[in-house]
Amino acid sequence: MAIVVVALSCSHERANNSFVLHNGICLPNCWPPKYDEPEQRGMMPIPYLEKKPNVIPVDVGRQLFVDDYLVWATDLETICHTPELFIGNPVLFPVEEWEKTSEGVPYAAPFSDGVWYDEAEGKFKLWYLTGGYAVGKRFCTAYAESTDGRNWIKPQLDIVPGTNLVDTCERDASTVWLDKQEIDPIKRYKFFNVERNIANNSWQFVLKYSSDGIHWTKGVAQSGDILDRSSAFYNPFRGVWCLSLRHKTAVSARSRAYLESDTAEDAVSKAHRIKADAEDQNVVFWFTPDTLESRHPEYPDIDPGIYHFDCIPYESIILGQYSVWQGPENADCQKFGVQKRNEVMLGFSRDGFHFSRPSHQAFIGVNPIANAWNWGNVQSVGGAPLIVGDSLYFYVSGRRLNPFHWDAYSSCGLATLRRDGFVSRRAGKHGGYLITELLTFKGKYLFINANVRGSIRVEVLSEQGKILQESPVFGPFNTTKKMVLDLSRFTTKKVRLRFSLFDGDLFAFWVSPWSSGESLGYTAGGGPGLSSDGVDKHI
Repeated sequence: MAIVVVALSCSHERANNSFVLHNGICLPNCWPPKYDEPEQRGMMPIPYLEKKPNVIPVDVGRQLFVDDYLVWATDLETICHTPELFIGNPVLFPVEEWEKTSEGVPYAAPFSDGVWYDEAEGKFKLWYLTGGYAVGKRFCTAYAESTDGRNWIKPQLDIVPGTNLVDTCERDASTVWLDKQEIDPIKRYKFFNVERNIANNSWQFVLKYSSDGIHWTKGVAQSGDILDRSSAFYNPFRGVWCLSLRHKTAVSARSRAYLESDTAEDAVSKAHRIKADAEDQNVVFWFTPDTLESRHPEYPDIDPGIYHFDCIPYESIILGQYSVWQGPENADCQKFGVQKRNEVMLGFSRDGFHFSRPSHQAFIGVNPIANAWNWGNVQSVGGAPLIVGDSLYFYVSGRRLNPFHWDAYSSCGLATLRRDGFVSRRAGKHGGYLITELLTFKGKYLFINANVRGSIRVEVLSEQGKILQESPVFGPFNTTKKMVLDLSRFTTKKVRLRFSLFDGDLFAFWVSPWSSGESLGYTAGGGPGLSSDGVDKHI
C-alpha cells in the first residue's frame, strides 16, 4: 500500500498548515489522506501510534485503553471483552401485515438506520427497515419507541394511517442521525436514505430533515450514483459529516470509500462512486478487508469482505462497527436455503479515519442453531451504543434460518456491555503496572473505571519519574466511575500517571472538572440522565 499522507505530531495548535485534534494528534493540511488502492489485503496503517505527540491532552472524554496511544510502559495483559445478549431477544420483530415485503417476507430490523435516546423527550427511538407491503414497495422505513430500550412499541402514525411507517421511498440502507447540537429545530433529525434512482435503476443518497423523526421533508440534497449498504456519521471532534461508502476494489467487492464535508447537504451532494479516471477527489479510498478477518467455518475458502461500517463518537474516540461478510454469495444462499454470515467486529479511531482493531473475533456474532433469531446476517445499527446507567446498549439485526426464503424473517436484538468495557488492562494476583505517556489536563479530579478484585494505587509522576503525589490503596471494588485523586495542583502541568494494579481490570481513566465525574466526552446515542446536547457534562 502506497502511503501518500502520514499524520505527524506537532507542538503548536496549528503548525505547517496542520490541525491539532483534542488529543494532540496533528492532522496534515491534506486531509483526508489519500492512499493508493492496494493490490492485496493488508492492515490499515495507524500513523498516530507510529509517532505519538510529545504530550497528550486528556480534557475530552474518558480515556480508553483500546490501543497503546496513552501507554508509555506496562506489563498488564490486554483483554478484549464482548457483550451479553439480552435473554428476551429479539426486542423488535415483524408481526404486522404491513411489515411484509411485496414478496410476503416479514422484515423488522434496522439496516444501519438508527437507535437513539432523545433526552429532550425521555424516549428511546428506533428506525428500521421493513416491508413495503402497505404501499406496494419491497422495502421502506418504520419507527418504534420505548421507555426502557428493551420493550418497544410501534405507534400508529399519520404517514400511512394505521401503520408506523414514516417514509415510503424504496430503499436499501439508511442512517437516521439525531443531531443533538443542531440549532435549527427542523434539522434536528437527519435522514440519509439510500434510495432507488428510478431513472437509471442505481442507488443514491437522499437527505431529508425532521423535527420529530416522524414527519420528513422532501429531499434537500441527493448524491450521484453510489453502491448499496452505505451510511453516514458525524465527527464532532472536527465538526464534519462523513460518508461510509461501499466501494469495489481489486482486493474485494466489499471495501470502503470515505467522504467528509462541513455540512450534511454538501457531503451528500458530493457523493458518488469512485472512478479510475475521476479528477474529483472528494471521495477517497478508505480500506479493504485485511488478512485477519474471520472466515465462515463451512465456507473457509471464501475471502471475507467488509459488508458495512458504522461509526459514532464515543467519549474521546470514534467507535467503528464492522459488519464482516463471510459468505456465501446471495445465489448460493438462495440455492441452499441459508443466510449469509455477517458478524459485527469493532475498531477504534483517534483521528476519525485510521482505525485500530485489537481483536478480529466477533464482538456480536451469529448463533447457528435452529430457530435462533440471529442464525445469520448479524449487522450493526447506527446510533449504538446507548449509555444506560453503567451499561452500553448495542442493537443488531439478525435473520432466522428459513429454507423457503433464504432472506426471510429479520428482527432486532439487544446486547449489553459494561460502560467503556471494550478493552481492559488486566493484572493477576502477582500484580502489574501501567505508566501513561506525558499528559496535560485542565480538570481537577481523577476518575477510573475498574474492576479491582485485589487493590489499586495511582501515582502522579514528573517528567523525570519522581513521585509527586499518590493515592491511598483502594480495593476491592467494581465500579464504572470512582474518584481516586484530586489533581488540582497539576492542572496544565506535564505529568505521567502510574497505575499499580493487583488482580483486576482497568478500563479507563479521565480528569473531570467536577467532583461528580462527568468527562466532557461524547455520549454516542445518548441515554437517560445525560445532557441533551450529546456531551457528558454536569447538568
